[in-house]
Amino acid sequence: MNIEEKKTDLLSTFYFRHATKEFDPTKKISDENFRFILEAGRLSPSSGGNEPWKFLIVQSPEFRKELAPHVTGAARSLPTSSHFVIILARKGLTHDSSYILEQLTQVKGMPIEVYKSMEQAYAQFYEDLHLNSERELLDWSSKSTYLAMGNMMTAAAHIGIDSCPIEGFDMDAVNELLDNKGLLGNDEFGLSVMTAFGYRSKEPKRPKTRRPMEEIVQFV
Repeated sequence: MNIEEKKTDLLSTFYFRHATKEFDPTKKISDENFRFILEAGRLSPSSGGNEPWKFLIVQSPEFRKELAPHVTGAARSLPTSSHFVIILARKGLTHDSSYILEQLTQVKGMPIEVYKSMEQAYAQFYEDLHLNSERELLDWSSKSTYLAMGNMMTAAAHIGIDSCPIEGFDMDAVNELLDNKGLLGNDEFGLSVMTAFGYRSKEPKRPKTRRPMEEIVQFV
């Protein structure tokens, strides 16, 4: 496949994708295909290379029923989707947190002496971003989870699988539910966003619409 064919293929993926509000409950994503979608999330970029996410795959019908009253934005997609994903964001990622030390030295292979020599630069990075409170740190992690979600949705669309990003939920109520089930670790994570995956029950009523390129792009 040459470059022009690759561009056409990728753009066709974006034209195919739309926010699917209701799925065909009789059609299920294969384990192999969903693993592909998860891999797209795992390989996503994140600020600082921190990978500040965790993906909860809610397949239990009982769990979905418990979740439903708190997720009004998924009234139709939660019960019909093949796979329903809650994306968590890691909390408290300061430059000197144990997780960051492990991520840089164990996962990314940075020698400990290099980390120590760069510690002040990392501290300045956090200061420049004004990450001074728990909420600001969680919001920063959440921004990276949206990159992962976007890649997962694109990967799904690329193989003919539909999706819908979901923000219509009661943050406190869902966090409490997840915490009661022991799914937030030792207060390590907080809810960020949700995504439903499956196969559309019907075709979109109209083709994809967007503002023209000239309105949204400015070269300076």
